[in-house]
Amino acid sequence: MAQSAADLARRLARDAEAVCRHYLSNGRRQGRYWLVGDARNTPGRSMFVRLSGPGSGPGAAGHWTDAATAEFGDLLDVIRESCGLVDFRAVAEEARRFLGLPKSEHRLVSQATKPAPRGSPESARRLFAMSRPIAGTLAEAYLSQRGIATVHDAGALRFHPRCYYRPDEHAPTETWPAMIACVTDLDGHVTGGHRTWLDPSDRDKAPIGTPRRAMGELLGNAVRFGVADDVLAAGEGIETMLSLRCALPTMPMAAALSANHLAALLLPSTLRRLYIARDADPAGDRAAATLSTRVKEVGIEAITLSPRLGDFNDDLCAYGVDDLRAALRHQLALQDTLRFCDPKLAGMG
Repeated sequence: MAQSAADLARRLARDAEAVCRHYLSNGRRQGRYWLVGDARNTPGRSMFVRLSGPGSGPGAAGHWTDAATAEFGDLLDVIRESCGLVDFRAVAEEARRFLGLPKSEHRLVSQATKPAPRGSPESARRLFAMSRPIAGTLAEAYLSQRGIATVHDAGALRFHPRCYYRPDEHAPTETWPAMIACVTDLDGHVTGGHRTWLDPSDRDKAPIGTPRRAMGELLGNAVRFGVADDVLAAGEGIETMLSLRCALPTMPMAAALSANHLAALLLPSTLRRLYIARDADPAGDRAAATLSTRVKEVGIEAITLSPRLGDFNDDLCAYGVDDLRAALRHQLALQDTLRFCDPKLAGMG
């Protein structure tokens, strides 16, 4: 007898806490809810899953909402995101495995997933979904080698062990491990992605022609670390902004991925102060000046943060996180020094 997605979701909801303990193990129960960072099992408290309630409709058991991104769904979505699955057939198979359904029930009516156009937003979404959290992976080791010992990525980074790489249209496709970053718009929708291919032999970028490539719709969007309200720091590179997050782990930040995209970054309507993390080169100077002029025209305060070396990752590697934090303290507005510069916050993010 064929089963629908709704049937599987209802079965999972009957034992919602067991589902959460298995797939969202970095969370914990609080009252009638399971709290966790997001559906990918990131530590945190912004996502809550209802553990009890009616079988369907508003307030149903197994329904969840992520307050940080406004995303919502059911326990099938939890399985898809936490396991990095793309095809619904695979999601359903994993759900049936968890439920212990007999093989006679292992048939499902589903539609085949169409291939996504290469380099499209949908292709980026699928790549991010099939990747896994970076904890304990080569991506985490790569960032550690760059001085980023504690990764405050807010779930924006993942790892893929065999990500396709093609030097050009005439060359054969290769596979390399890769750090995957999701690019999102102001509403939290994934519009693109960024790949950093890695060399497993020395925890550095892979020895290929272009070890970093972006895909999807990038203009105005960014890799976002935290949800911005009134204050945001924005810069070009992922490692640059993660270096700043090491020193200021609770300040929301955005990596625009290039100088041109930084100059065109779209900003939330609630923003009151923007810190522009400048790269110390001509392109970085131009991007900082252009963005600063743009935001001042709409009444947003713009403050440029300047590294001592080429960028803030260079500063972090050369001087360490405590020295970096001390240097930033003198560049921040006084109220933000009190708000974001407490060293006790270094273990948060």
